[in-house]
Amino acid sequence: MQDTSETLIWSKQMPETLAGPLTIVVSTRGLTEIVFGRLPELPPEDPAMIELIDKVIAQLEEYFSGLRREFDLPLDWTGMAEYQIEVLRACYAIPYGEVRTYAGLARETGRPKAARAVGNIMATNPIAIVIPCHRVIGSDGSLHGYGGGLDVKARLLKMEGAQLAA
Repeated sequence: MQDTSETLIWSKQMPETLAGPLTIVVSTRGLTEIVFGRLPELPPEDPAMIELIDKVIAQLEEYFSGLRREFDLPLDWTGMAEYQIEVLRACYAIPYGEVRTYAGLARETGRPKAARAVGNIMATNPIAIVIPCHRVIGSDGSLHGYGGGLDVKARLLKMEGAQLAA
């Protein structure tokens, strides 16, 4: 059972990236959300939270510049359902430059008929890019919905050198 007690939240905007402007949201437990677009900043007063936000931004900048293939960040799973966490962890494990299908992730998580549920979980992934839902594609090899837009999903996959069916 997830601890849903109240935690403090802070956010900071990132300048323009390959995925457009981003807003980073962290809590006392870790990275909570990456929002496509600009939200108002909630500046932290706690030095540990400033350090965490700076670490998230530094790792994202390294990723976008091609210097980072894996993220090493604490993630805040608060409020997520058990199967949602299981699917997001399976997605998190997809290697840089590789893709999986929604059906494939459903099979990996022991629910072979749950491709639609996996699609819904990917569509509501609060920590996009770090949990690389852009690496999840349709069974026919086509790109499906992405919070930052299909053009961003395609750019991220191209940057990673992912091989997609033509």
